[in-house]
Amino acid sequence: MHSVKIIVGEKPMKTIVLASNNKHKIEEFKEMLPQYKILALKDVGFYDKIIEDGKSFLENSLIKAKAIHKFLQNTEYKNALIIADDSGVCVNALGGEPGIYSARYAGDHSFENNRKKLLKNLEGKDDRSAYFLCLLVVMYPDGSYKYVEGKTFGSITKEEHGKTGFCYDCLFYSDELKKNFGEATDEEKNSVSHRGRAIEQLIKQKLL
Repeated sequence: MHSVKIIVGEKPMKTIVLASNNKHKIEEFKEMLPQYKILALKDVGFYDKIIEDGKSFLENSLIKAKAIHKFLQNTEYKNALIIADDSGVCVNALGGEPGIYSARYAGDHSFENNRKKLLKNLEGKDDRSAYFLCLLVVMYPDGSYKYVEGKTFGSITKEEHGKTGFCYDCLFYSDELKKNFGEATDEEKNSVSHRGRAIEQLIKQKLL
């Protein structure tokens, strides 16, 4: 996407503070929302550890958004929009697991151990259908909020394929790409990603 040039006399760009320091995630938001100034947590001086102990994607997103909103009240960014998201892979035969526990499914944050546990729990299961879900909250300066979600569908393969991507990507076969996310380029994955679709909903519903 083309970046937007700021011309003298134009209305200043609105600022969005993302509840993340993830470089890839930040770049994705910048590409999809070029008309906004996108800041990471480190850019606004937020270094506190946030405990995501909610029982749903929405609760976890709100925990992050509220903590950042409170922090920003005493800074120059108190009028910024806040975007917080929570995401994970949900496997139908496992009742939606790993879901909100995707990053710590095996009790830690080991990608390899998480994948091993998922494959073990799917042994003997005929239905391996799954989807990635991203729930995205936008919080406004007054503390009110709206949320959207995006999904991308596929299935969990019995073996790992590819080396690229994040944690479960080498096990997730995309119905649309006809390959595992671990075999896809960033451009291919982003074209059908759950986060990209959530951002599209933000734009479509004019929530920013």
